[in-house]
Amino acid sequence: MNVVDSSAWLEYFGDGPNAGEFAAVVEAADTLAVPSLTLFEVFERICQLKDEATALEAASVMLQGRVVELSATLSIDAARVSLATGLAMADAIVLATARAEDGVLWTQDAHFRGLDGVEFREGGETAN
Repeated sequence: MNVVDSSAWLEYFGDGPNAGEFAAVVEAADTLAVPSLTLFEVFERICQLKDEATALEAASVMLQGRVVELSATLSIDAARVSLATGLAMADAIVLATARAEDGVLWTQDAHFRGLDGVEFREGGETAN
């Protein structure tokens, strides 16, 4: 499975320099797990940058993947990830989701650089 973090989704939707790096992953919906937290972050940011209609279009693309809700088990796993890596809550939830899915996290958020199971791409906007 693949998990795409908010920075990579925003890069894809904004057609930024790394959009092509994430396109194949985003467009393979059958291998895409989408943390519910990522839906929140992307929807909110696109509303801020554009408008709600554009954010709803983005959400509809994201919903083509399988949404992973934040369960009690995933919350505890994310807390462990945060303690082990120093990641903030949202980042730890996203990485814990990827790990729970035996997947790869695709990102351009430097907080994830060098972590196991992460495909990091340099540059672009971050979700923070």
